[in-house]
Amino acid sequence: MATLPNLLSLLRIALIPPLVYFLTDPSQQSSLFAAITFFVASITDYFDGYLARRQGVITNLGKFLDPLADKLLVAAALIMLAAIDRTPRVPAALVVVLIAREFAVTGLRAIASDEGIVLAAEELGKYKMIFQMFALHGLLLHYRYGFIDFYVFGMYFLWIALVLSLWSGIDYHLKVFRQVRAKRSLSSPSDTSPPGQAEVRS
Repeated sequence: MATLPNLLSLLRIALIPPLVYFLTDPSQQSSLFAAITFFVASITDYFDGYLARRQGVITNLGKFLDPLADKLLVAAALIMLAAIDRTPRVPAALVVVLIAREFAVTGLRAIASDEGIVLAAEELGKYKMIFQMFALHGLLLHYRYGFIDFYVFGMYFLWIALVLSLWSGIDYHLKVFRQVRAKRSLSSPSDTSPPGQAEVRS
């Protein structure tokens, strides 16, 4: 369904190739263009959710596209930041953990959906996203502007985002597994025999 929020989500996906292209060049100018591209994509993330709620046009396609666009954008930025030929780089191990957490939570949401479990967005997850966005903008800029070393700035926020990411991921897993176990225990048939009925053994 071609609603404006969905088009903004598609625009966010369309901005990934230019972001990757700019990050193939380690120069300061190209890093600035990459940061601007990422900023524009981040703005579309805010407006597509805002417009969908304001206009009441939340669609199944939008529910699919919005988180997909977010994950693709963040994953592309993190992978390129670890691979780009400039120093210092973002540690690859950090990138692997952050991306693995996103895949794990996405898979868990699928399990929860199959079980008919709906969990509201967690505050920890929201804070993780905020710190991650600050971190990525800083790391994309990378170089020193004035008295701010943007690589140091970005890494500081990325470590905070990593802690919140692991914390929220573990918390989410525990809540889903507890609810799945509780739901299955309620729906499972009782093993006790009916009152007054003797158990017959051969």
